[in-house]
Amino acid sequence: MTGRVEGKVALITGAARGQGCSHARVILPVGAGSGLK
Repeated sequence: MTGRVEGKVALITGAARGQGCSHARVILPVGAGSGLK
């Protein structure tokens, strides 16, 4: 998936059981931006 999301912002939902967190841990290292603080 390298480069497919580079320079883009990922909107991740799914906070019920930690799904959003697990998705963020996968997609953020490959180049997507984040609005999280």
